Amino acid sequence: MKKTATYIALAALATSCAFSPKASMGGDGGEVTGVRGSALGEPTPYGMVLIERGSMQLGPNADDSTWNIKAQANGASVESFWMDETEVSNAKYRQFVYWVRDSIIRERLADPAYGGDEEFKIEEDKEGNPVKPYLNWKKPIPWRNPTEDEQRAIQSVYKLNPITGVTELDASQMNYRYETYNLTEAAKRKNRIDPTRRNYNTDVPVPTENPFISKDTAYVNDNGDIVRETITRRLSSDYDFLNTYIVNVYPDTTVWINDFENAYNEPYTRLYFSHPGYSDYPVVGVSWEQANAFANWRTDYLRRSLGKQGVYIEPFRLPTEAEWEIAARAGINENKYPWAGEMPMTDDGCFYANLKPGEGNYVRDGNLITSKCGTYEPNDNGLYDMAGNVSEWTSTAFTESLDKLTSDINPEYRYNAAGEDPYRMKRKVIRGGSWKDIAHNVRADLRAWEYQNEQHSFIGFRCVRTQIGFTKGKVKGKRYSKIQNYIAASWARLKDIKTVSRPFFLEKKVSAFSISHTV
Repeated sequence: MKKTATYIALAALATSCAFSPKASMGGDGGEVTGVRGSALGEPTPYGMVLIERGSMQLGPNADDSTWNIKAQANGASVESFWMDETEVSNAKYRQFVYWVRDSIIRERLADPAYGGDEEFKIEEDKEGNPVKPYLNWKKPIPWRNPTEDEQRAIQSVYKLNPITGVTELDASQMNYRYETYNLTEAAKRKNRIDPTRRNYNTDVPVPTENPFISKDTAYVNDNGDIVRETITRRLSSDYDFLNTYIVNVYPDTTVWINDFENAYNEPYTRLYFSHPGYSDYPVVGVSWEQANAFANWRTDYLRRSLGKQGVYIEPFRLPTEAEWEIAARAGINENKYPWAGEMPMTDDGCFYANLKPGEGNYVRDGNLITSKCGTYEPNDNGLYDMAGNVSEWTSTAFTESLDKLTSDINPEYRYNAAGEDPYRMKRKVIRGGSWKDIAHNVRADLRAWEYQNEQHSFIGFRCVRTQIGFTKGKVKGKRYSKIQNYIAASWARLKDIKTVSRPFFLEKKVSAFSISHTV
């Protein structure tokens, strides 16, 4: 972790002079030369590969009467983006859960009911002026030799299993609160606060009354239940486009039984998420809502570590359906799968993916359930498991008329379903097929869907991030140039590290660079 923290700190140092506009006057002889910033080239994010901007025909290119597939390919182009090499693993997601756990503990350690140690929560600056309270991650949790009050605070997030007598993390408390700004709605002319900017047609009377907008909000009631509401009200400020979410982030470990009721899958229920032997396997039992919460936390975790320059980092997010398909098929129209050809294996019998080879035969490909992330050969983009292993959530809302609703540039269809919406409005696109699917169903040009709040043993996810830093930055001085080169080399070395749990992914320890959300 120390090495990773060093790289991040150096990245912050190297970018400290980025985005600074040059002087607007002087040295130009009175000519307009422009105000330019110096933006550094973005180093490769850990564990991600760059998918270059490109275009292709999305969807099946030919009819298939056997499977009742109708050719409906549509041309589309997408911007460059970074994508996780593999699905998000148990180790990565466990770091998220432990971060939520530790934030709750720190909150309680600062609570007078548990001793009220003010060092765990900062409420004043160095001069004694009040600031917006935030948790102090530099103050370590006293896991060893805690006082009586500290022990109560730590133990409050655990519970004793009355059957086994084992102390377990209380999953019901693992709630993560976050906020997102709906820029799409805020940017629409009809939603602007200034009436004169809603319509520039001077022949049309300007309505002075502010429009109604909808926003998502959430809170925890007295019973400890998460209550989610979509409220509609008159637009009053830009804050009305700020949506609040509270998500219980612990995976549903019972999916192994609920998906296969007449099977002995109890060991997976007990061990799949918690046992170190499964650390490098894809996390499952995670809903679309939980996947989005992870992406938000991952963004915040990185931005906070970069300090002031973190604002320039694009957010981690779920891929759009178009991004996912172009990445999976390597931008090649002829590819039905992430690999060339129409067979799931090579001529000598080596499988390209973890799938169900035949009726009742799950193990011919070397696995019974999921496989360790990155077990099979990557596609031409360097991405692993884009077919099989686990189906993957996308950000795209499912509709049969998607091609008629989306643009052909960065196509995306989003619908934030309100609680009172019909359940069918809460469908999200999943892609890639899974370990339980036959070869046909892991095709990269086929789409499927699942309800956004459902959790299954065969659905996981991976993150993307839009690329920024299209030009190399102009940095003064040899020192900064050396730092740039060092950062690039460091990230490259980290990328080659095969052990997922180190150095980047920790369990009980969290980087001092982290700052918490209010939980």
